[in-house]
Amino acid sequence: MKKLKTKIMTTIAVIKTGGKQYKVKKGQSIKIEKLSAKDGLPAQSGDKVKFDTLLTASSDGKEVNIGKPSLGEKVEGKVVEQGRDKKVMVVKYKNKTRYKRNLGHRQPFTQVEITGIS
Repeated sequence: MKKLKTKIMTTIAVIKTGGKQYKVKKGQSIKIEKLSAKDGLPAQSGDKVKFDTLLTASSDGKEVNIGKPSLGEKVEGKVVEQGRDKKVMVVKYKNKTRYKRNLGHRQPFTQVEITGIS
């Protein structure tokens, strides 16, 4: 008995937020730079987010739409959580001068689940 291979067509998009580009598809969860709501407060869990800067989109493996500079379509998501990453230690050291500084940094992030690409 032969197994049939089926291709599942999913829409893949490249969005830009926080100065970085992310390749996303529906149902995917991504960790991005901290987002804030319109009033300047941090976005809460369950808030809806729209990413207007859609750079490229592909609904099947053959046809790719490229925006110049962006496409008119939108990517929608839902905020899952706000948090801070693991601590990154930053060490400053200068040889022969007895100079050494240890600093720690925790980058704030927003976990977003992509709910739709239109």
